Order: sequence, then C-alpha cells, then structure tokens
Amino acid sequence: MTPVQTTVSPSAPSASATTVVPSATPAVSSMPVPRVSTATVVPSAPPVAPAAADATLVWPAVVSGAFLAAMLTAAINIWLARRKSREEEISRLRTAFAEAFAAHSAYKEMPYAIRRRRFDAAAEERVRLSETLREIQGNLSYHLAWTKIESEAVGRAYADLVHELRKTAGAAMRAAWEASPIESDTGMNIPAAQIDLTALQTLETAYIAAVREHLHALKRPWWSR
Repeated sequence: MTPVQTTVSPSAPSASATTVVPSATPAVSSMPVPRVSTATVVPSAPPVAPAAADATLVWPAVVSGAFLAAMLTAAINIWLARRKSREEEISRLRTAFAEAFAAHSAYKEMPYAIRRRRFDAAAEERVRLSETLREIQGNLSYHLAWTKIESEAVGRAYADLVHELRKTAGAAMRAAWEASPIESDTGMNIPAAQIDLTALQTLETAYIAAVREHLHALKRPWWSR
C-alpha cells in the first residue's frame, strides 16, 4: 500500500498576529533628561519681624526709665519734706529763743516799773508788781531748763545772762522799792545813775551769738554737720 503524503502548507498569518500593538512605554527620546534631586528641602525659619525685635529691646528700657523716674521723684519728695521740716524746726526754735530773751527783757524792765508805780494806790501796786515779777521768774526758770536741753552752748550763755540779770536788775529793784513813788511827769525820766544795767550788754550779745550759731548749724545739710 502506498503511503499518502499529505502536504501541509504554511498557514497565512492572521490579521491579529500582524497587527502592531503600540507599547505602553513611550519611546525614549534622545534628548537628555535633567536629573531631579530627591533630597528633602526644609524651609528656613522666617526672620523675626523688626517690630517684635524692637519691642523686646525697648520694653526693658521703658521699665528702667520709669523706675529711675519714680526713684528720682521719691528722692525729691523726701528732700523737700526734710527741708520743710527743718525750716519749720528752725522757725520754732527761733521763736522759743526769742521768748527766752523776752523773759529776760521783762525782768530787766521791772526796776523801771517799780519806780513808776502809782503813788496813790500803794497796796494795789505792790500786789500787781509782785504777781508780775512772780510770773517773770517762772518764765526765766522755764527757759533756763529749756535752753540747756536744746543746746549746751545756748543754755550756758542764757544761764550766764540770767545770773547777771538777777544780780544787777535785782539790786536795782530793791533800790526802786525803797525809793518814793514818782508823783510828777518829770520824774518819769529815770537817769542811768539811778538804774544802771549796762553790765548786761556783753552777756546779751553772747547769748544772741550762741543762738545764731545754733540755728546756722541746723541750716547746714545733715551730711556736713
């Protein structure tokens, strides 16, 4: 038996096989592609606003200035108050020292008052002049103690003055009581030969000088005393 030769002809390609399917990957261009850096860029902190920077510098200066102004104001007020207090104290002492000298002057005038007493009312005049002298003596004793407490120098000067006053004016008062009362207008002119109190002048000047020095020392600032 003769074998049958079967010729297999090549099959024609199918349309689907010859169809060109475009690739999803695009064609690589021949132009160079810039390289992109993958480093993470961290943005820098924004600069501080000028206004905020100025505020941080100005505020301490304002606070310091206000503090200095308050301290200066307080110092001025304290100085003014101290000055006013010192002036008031000096005024008070000036008045007190003048009153002490006035008591001395009142005692100094007693010999003249006794000589000029009323001749027609002897009993009443004795009582009136005695009471006046008693009051003056009390004032002298008070100012003797006060001046010693206030100032040693002024107290010593005043004590010397009062000591001489009682000796000199006291003797003149005794002589005035022994003399007859004045009965005429011309007798009111009492000559220095009858009542001589010139021994008090030097001590009066010394007392006034001591008072002036004491008050002048109080006027000086406390740091220069």
